[in-house]
Amino acid sequence: MKKKINNIEIVREIVILTVAVAIIAAAVYFFLVPSHTSVSSISGLSIVLSNFVPLPVSAITMILNVVLLLIGFLTCGREFGAKTVYTSILLPVFIGIFEKIFDGYVSLTGSQELDVICYILVVSVGLSILFNRNASSGGLDIVAKIMNKYLHMELGKAMSLSGMCVALSAALVYDKKTVVLSILGTYFNGIVLDHFIFDHNIKRRVCIITEKEEAVRQFIIHDLHSGATIYEAIGAYNMQKHNEIITIVDKSEYQQLMAYINREDPKAFITVYNVSDMQYQPKIWK
Repeated sequence: MKKKINNIEIVREIVILTVAVAIIAAAVYFFLVPSHTSVSSISGLSIVLSNFVPLPVSAITMILNVVLLLIGFLTCGREFGAKTVYTSILLPVFIGIFEKIFDGYVSLTGSQELDVICYILVVSVGLSILFNRNASSGGLDIVAKIMNKYLHMELGKAMSLSGMCVALSAALVYDKKTVVLSILGTYFNGIVLDHFIFDHNIKRRVCIITEKEEAVRQFIIHDLHSGATIYEAIGAYNMQKHNEIITIVDKSEYQQLMAYINREDPKAFITVYNVSDMQYQPKIWK
């Protein structure tokens, strides 16, 4: 039974990763390729290289990803895992499928600027799904890990630097406008991706000292269906002991909690901190 459940989890994981990669591939083919920009990805570099090499973007992306995977395994060992190998190979496969089905595709928006904006929004959805499944699309992630190991550079800075190098590669082929769009697209892609990955996981750590301790505790547990921890606190001014209730809630729960406390005990002492809710993901086929 346990083995059957584990197999179901593996299949579910594969389906989620496949859908995420399909979204990324669609963003690349339908928006990045028509814009001719090289926004912070191996696919963007492939678009530039396609002007020098008589191969489609999908084939160049496949070659680059395989080469980077090999270099990654040789330099960093097996820390990439099966998920990175799977997504790195699947991405150019999906791009190739789109090239066959939508051969001769030009642009959905008819605007280079709108194509870049649409690419950033769509690709961020796919990448955020991968991130939250403890996976990546390979490519520049591998480059960043290599730079982190040998140049002792932080992963975030390594990603930004490699992304900007890819964006600047547009200068080899395209005009100044395309180069500027590539650089701006790389910058805003990072901002939007941070929003998709982190902002929806932001929760609030609420610390409450109130005379209505039991009522607040009951409200958190039974009305918000959330948990709480109670600590003993001592006031520094008069050395009186109080109980402090600490709970972590999302945006809607926070609003309900504040409304309840303001109604029941307006004099309650409350401190609030933003926290990122990083959930544990089981290590499946990694």
